[in-house]
Amino acid sequence: MIELPVDLPAELVPLSWLLGVWEGSGVVDYAVGDESVTHEFGQRVSFSHDGLPHLNYTSYTWLFPAEEGGEPTPLVTETGYWRLARALGDGDQGPAMLPARGESRYTDADSVETLRNADGGFDVEVSLVHPGGVSELYLGQVKGPRIDLATDAVMRGSGAKDYSAATRLYGLVDGHLLWAWDIAALGQDLRTHASARLAKVD
Repeated sequence: MIELPVDLPAELVPLSWLLGVWEGSGVVDYAVGDESVTHEFGQRVSFSHDGLPHLNYTSYTWLFPAEEGGEPTPLVTETGYWRLARALGDGDQGPAMLPARGESRYTDADSVETLRNADGGFDVEVSLVHPGGVSELYLGQVKGPRIDLATDAVMRGSGAKDYSAATRLYGLVDGHLLWAWDIAALGQDLRTHASARLAKVD
């Protein structure tokens, strides 16, 4: 059973099963030309909220040590925001640091239900930033304990490595957060990249 925080904005209820800290392990298996890169990694993911209608997201991953008793090697981090995709209005903050100029339209279950799409789920928007100069905007859908995402835009700094598109799948299965990530990078088409299974630790 999922317990909802009392101060959770109503429009975050469809995403509420993500809330918490998750930790576990996964595998990268990505072919680059004739060479395949395969390794196991550990991951810690956090989904939290601050009273605003979005989830705060952070992910930290590390390579397991090659030898028993060795130190793990930091791998990658990412951070971002997850929210239901909808037009922002007078009841929302922004742009920049401008406060809301009216009441929110989505303060209870009935008003959030009006956002449900024709497929029976809710459209979602996810913004992610990587420290290597890549920013991603994903669009997709949450339907029950499953989220499907695909990049709508990828921005790269002048020094970033080639990375042009991605899809991600998240699901809650037997109390675990499972995810899979396909990428188009290094001149290649979209293909399998990584997946993991995480358990809730907080």
